Amino acid sequence: MENDTYKTLASSSEETLYKEKNSKFFGLAFPITSEDDVKPILEDLKKRHHSARHWCYAFQLGTDTIYYRANDDGEPNNSAGMPIYGQIQSFGVTNVLVVVVRYFGGVKLGVGGLISAYKISAQMALEASDIVERTLDIHYTLKFGYQNMNKVMRVIKEKNLDIISQKMEMDCEIIISTRKKNAPIVLEAFSNLYEIVIKEIV
Repeated sequence: MENDTYKTLASSSEETLYKEKNSKFFGLAFPITSEDDVKPILEDLKKRHHSARHWCYAFQLGTDTIYYRANDDGEPNNSAGMPIYGQIQSFGVTNVLVVVVRYFGGVKLGVGGLISAYKISAQMALEASDIVERTLDIHYTLKFGYQNMNKVMRVIKEKNLDIISQKMEMDCEIIISTRKKNAPIVLEAFSNLYEIVIKEIV
């Protein structure tokens, strides 16, 4: 049975602080819906932490097809972005951006020290986050004449479907939503009804 739920953040996390040899690492986690969300968040953090040295981050988007990016922002290769991304994976969350802002404290940490500090900082940010489980939903458009309204409404009620929108003009058009795993049953229920057109919205 394919999984039709995923975990993401309900809202942005509180800022966490991790200190290592005078360097300060501020960790933050944000829910995002597309890569376009990343830049404004980073710009805002750069204003807030304008005297920091590095703003390293990683994000992951998607449920079936995963898209991710990790950015070391001037730290040694793979010493920041990938350790942050590793925490996103171990928490099993998606549609999420984790940023770690570093203030350099004058003492070099070495690559091992950096990997560990960025990892712990990302972990703290995710632990401070409100992680929620969401369902993967499929939306369908139903088109039918008024004479079929009762039939349609009966199925919607029986199958406990959410109505996203309805348009009642010459004909009726209702957009419904159902969990991915229930989609085949819903499709079948409406396809069996005469004079009702059901189409998946992709």
